Amino acid sequence: MRSLLEAGGKRAPFLRWSALRMAFGMRHLMREWQVGDGREDALADYVLAHACPGDVSDAIRAVDEFCYQRSVMMNVGDEKGLILDTAITRAQPSRLLELGTYCGYSALRAARVMPPGAHLWSIEFAAANAEIARRIWDHAGVADRVTAVVGSLGDGGTTLDCLSNDHGFAEGNLDFVFIDHDKAAYLPDLESLLKRGWLHRGTVVVADNVKIPGAPKYRAYMQAEEGRMWRTTEHPTHVEYQTLLKDLVLESEYLGQP
Repeated sequence: MRSLLEAGGKRAPFLRWSALRMAFGMRHLMREWQVGDGREDALADYVLAHACPGDVSDAIRAVDEFCYQRSVMMNVGDEKGLILDTAITRAQPSRLLELGTYCGYSALRAARVMPPGAHLWSIEFAAANAEIARRIWDHAGVADRVTAVVGSLGDGGTTLDCLSNDHGFAEGNLDFVFIDHDKAAYLPDLESLLKRGWLHRGTVVVADNVKIPGAPKYRAYMQAEEGRMWRTTEHPTHVEYQTLLKDLVLESEYLGQP
C-alpha cells in the first residue's frame, strides 16, 4: 500500500480511503460543504489536542499533519499555502476578504503573515464550518484578527450589505481577496466586489483550484483582461496534499477600470 500512496516518489494520498470517501460523498459535500463522515469536527479536536495554544504556526502544522496522516481535507494545503503566504507578504494588505472559510486553515496562514493591525473577514456558507474555524482560530490565538461571516456573496446582497454595514467595507478599501469556495461562483463573486467598488488599484486577488476542480470562466476572464484591468501570474502547483495531480493558483493584481 505504501508504494501506491507514494508512487514513484510522489505523494498520492488521494488513493487513501479518506479521499475515496470524499469522492463518494460529493453530493453531500456540494450541498452541506462537509464530507459527511465527521472529519471536519475531528480536525478541530485534533488541533486542540496536538497544537500548542496561542501558536498559529503549530496549529498550521497540526492541520497539515491531520491531512497527511488521517483525513484529506479540501483546504489550500501546505504547497499552495506558500503561494498564498508570499502573495500576502508582498501585498502587505490591511483589509482582507476570504471567500470560503471551510475549517479555517487558509485564514491561519493569512493571520500568520498579515502586517500588524490587518484584519481578515472570511465568508463561509455553512455555519457548522464557521464554528469549527472559530474554535481553531481561538486556540491558535488569532481570533481577534479573523472574523467569520456566515453567508454567500450570491445571496442577493444580504452578505454584501452585512460587510458594508457591519464590517466597514467601502469604496476602495479592500486590499486582498482569497477565493477558494464554489468554483462556479468565482467570477460572479469577483464581479460583485467590482460592482460595489471595494477594490482599488493594486488590490490582489488569489484564486485556488483554477485547474482542479477548475474555474474555466474565471481563468478566461483574467486572460481576456490581462494588461487592461488585471495583471495575472499563473502559479503551476498541485492539488492539496499530493504531488501527482497538477493544479493552478492565479494571483491577479487589479489595475483599475480602463
